Amino acid sequence: MSAGVIGQAVGLFAVTNVDDILILALFFARGGSVRRVLLGQYLGFAGILAVAVAAAFGATLLPAAAVPYLGLLPIALGVKAAIQAWRSRHDQDQEPEGTSTGPRALEVAAVTFANGGDNIGVYVPVFAGAGAGGMSVYVIVFLVLVAVWVAAGRFFATRPVVARALSRWGHIVLPVVLIGIGLLILLDGVLE
Repeated sequence: MSAGVIGQAVGLFAVTNVDDILILALFFARGGSVRRVLLGQYLGFAGILAVAVAAAFGATLLPAAAVPYLGLLPIALGVKAAIQAWRSRHDQDQEPEGTSTGPRALEVAAVTFANGGDNIGVYVPVFAGAGAGGMSVYVIVFLVLVAVWVAAGRFFATRPVVARALSRWGHIVLPVVLIGIGLLILLDGVLE
């Protein structure tokens, strides 16, 4: 493995996934367990990589016209989170012990995949130009960095200042962020 390719992979991952740290912190603030968030993040990112690798080899699995509609996934999840926040607005402190309102792994995966839809457009030409060996390095580095990103999201969600803010406002911020991401994905596709 070339150190240059590893460095490029780290840089590409960081630039294309910086927004995921906020989303991950919000998932943790909503009571997401490390196991569910990690599993969901890996499932969603594996989907992104599968499409990008297949497209780099010339087998387009997802037509370009369909990519903007991936925005419907975070919008739906954001609306669901907003409805849950509205319904439980009066009993925020009365959640029974042992219940979890945190996101399920498939919800995390759906948001990760939808939010990473635009990443596919960046990854495909890079992967195609890197060849099979270089593409393997990118995929391995990306998969390692998914765990680092989840840890960073958990870290930020557990900092006292951030935790207080997320605890107080996370039930409002999460739906807004998810719906905003979905709208940006949809509008980006429509405006192209």
